[in-house]
Amino acid sequence: MRLFRIFLLLALVSPGVLVQSSHAQQLPPNPLLPPAPHAKPIHLKHVLMIGQTKGFEHDSVSAAMVAIYTMGKESGLWDTMLRTDTELLTKKEFQRNAKNLNYFDLLVFASTTGELDIDASQKQDMMSFIKEDGKGFVGIHAALDTNYTWPEYGEMIGGWFDQHPWMTFNAPIINEDPDFPAVRHFPKAFVKYDEIYQPKEWSRSKVNVLLSLDASKLDYTNNPRIHRMDHDFPVAWSKLYGKGRVFYSTLGHTEEAWEDPDIRKMYFEAIKWSLGLTEGSTTSHASTTQSK
Repeated sequence: MRLFRIFLLLALVSPGVLVQSSHAQQLPPNPLLPPAPHAKPIHLKHVLMIGQTKGFEHDSVSAAMVAIYTMGKESGLWDTMLRTDTELLTKKEFQRNAKNLNYFDLLVFASTTGELDIDASQKQDMMSFIKEDGKGFVGIHAALDTNYTWPEYGEMIGGWFDQHPWMTFNAPIINEDPDFPAVRHFPKAFVKYDEIYQPKEWSRSKVNVLLSLDASKLDYTNNPRIHRMDHDFPVAWSKLYGKGRVFYSTLGHTEEAWEDPDIRKMYFEAIKWSLGLTEGSTTSHASTTQSK
């Protein structure tokens, strides 16, 4: 009888102890308790960032890699694998939890220089990744100063480095496509302290120039490094390579550039565009700023 009374008392005071209620999960969480553990968020896209240098080594490579990694993590739009080797530039299957190109959605070259350690099969896989698979590519600064013996790389990115006529200087820049997401935040004309590359085997007719130097404000006096007689010096462009989206900018030479909110936002939006998360033109147009 005593046991029955205890059982009845518990039932009256706390019926949920004896009967599992479907409403138990609807009770508000106890603020004094830590939150329930949860799985790691699934990022929308996967980015592979390569910083291998076989020539000149930019101090800004690490700053660029940290910036792109942080942007993806803070926005939740992508996760980033950082590598200074080229092993993952392949579609070959690995047996030790290593990812190959099939896992990634975007490839970023962070001021890579010289002839990278890429064999013929890797070159084929990388171009297929962009051209046939429709994945993205973003080239940062010296990504134009690499793979000179690989013609298809130059075709994909848009050209190669051919000197920086004014070294690092206060570059007068014109925004040629203010509707493009990566440069929308820039005014029509502005100045950035950076090193602007002069491209060779590059044609405005094959890319959409987003930013360019204001040729009317440049000093051409006694400068043997100036090779473009058309005085057309692009600073950033977009283009298609097969099904893939390609973005390149010469901005980002210095470590300080990666502390500049404008530069960070440009590459953030460029990555989003290259991943297909936003839309922007790749149609070429004539220059209105060249000084003949």
